Amino acid sequence: MNKFFTKRLSIISFIFIPIIFLWHPNWLGLLGVQPYWPLFWLLPWSMMNGSINGLIFGLFLGLILDSITLDNNFSQIPGLIFCGFLFGRIKLHSDILVGHFRYGLICSFGSFLCGTFYFLQILFRNFSDINFTIFMPIAKNILAQVFLTGFFAPLICSQLLRVFKFSRRKLH
Repeated sequence: MNKFFTKRLSIISFIFIPIIFLWHPNWLGLLGVQPYWPLFWLLPWSMMNGSINGLIFGLFLGLILDSITLDNNFSQIPGLIFCGFLFGRIKLHSDILVGHFRYGLICSFGSFLCGTFYFLQILFRNFSDINFTIFMPIAKNILAQVFLTGFFAPLICSQLLRVFKFSRRKLH
């Protein structure tokens, strides 16, 4: 039984993404904005398994997150697919300290991309009745999410990467 859970530790951790996304812990937010939780799992997974697996799991994450937010007309799929593919192109390095800061920078960049893709969907859908005052709150939300994602990424991504390496080592 223990071997069963050890082999599937990465998939079990995948299940927690929608739970945290729905839980939306306020004490981890800034200005009412949360970090972009899916990137914390997608970065180490894609780094370990490559860009094609990152693309596929980015699609799965987007489908799951879009399905639990049914009242929303915009999709998170394009940003997560793009980030999964990009994250898979990044190689692992042995320098621990640089790796921690690198996780923060990469997740910040990914959060910016996902927020921008989401904003572009809103912009194209509402292009005819565009009001330039909507740009300020959206920019504030994107920047707050980028900051929070970059702030928490070194801690969360390094731990998940350690878990993924441990479960992969137990397989062989």
